[in-house]
Order: sequence, then C-alpha cells, then structure tokens
Amino acid sequence: MANLTCKADTCTYNTAFLCSRGDIVVGGKHADSSDSTCCESFRENKGEHLLASTNHPSTTISIDCEAKNCRYNRNFKCTAEEVTINGAGAKGRVETACKTFAEK
Repeated sequence: MANLTCKADTCTYNTAFLCSRGDIVVGGKHADSSDSTCCESFRENKGEHLLASTNHPSTTISIDCEAKNCRYNRNFKCTAEEVTINGAGAKGRVETACKTFAEK
C-alpha cells in the first residue's frame, strides 16, 4: 500500500488531500509519461460528499495500476511508497495524472 497524496481537489473522494475511497485505479495502459496517466477512480464532486463520508480518508491506499510501462507496476499493483495524484480543478478523470509515474 502506498502513501497517497491526492491533489484532485474536486474529486468526491478527496478529503484534505487524502482519499476516502479505499482503493484507486491508475489508468494509462500505454502511458509513456505522467501526463498519459489518469485516476480512473476520479468522480467529480457535485455535492455528493455523503458518498465520500461512508469511508474514512486514509494516508495509505491500495492502488491498481494499468500503466504497463511504469517501473512501479508489478502485476497491475503499484509498488511505489509515495504516490501523488495531480488534478486540481479537474472536471473529469482525463484531467488527473499520477505524478509518481516513472517509465521503465
């Protein structure tokens, strides 16, 4: 499990830069850079804070990773100790990115 900092402040699961979802999926099957990735689990907050409040925000989280070219991807699981998801002001998942992505 990684220590996650989520900068996607418009995500319904984001509480003080922590994720309350419990686990996330990083997309970008053919990614060759951070900008080619996204948080597949992102959901824009449209007043749905009750959805996020069903779980408690956590500093550690399980991350499934579809970015085959990332050095931290081991059998579709992220092995990085620290992960940052960018996406301040994002309206959709394509406006987010895994800043920790590092090409193999």
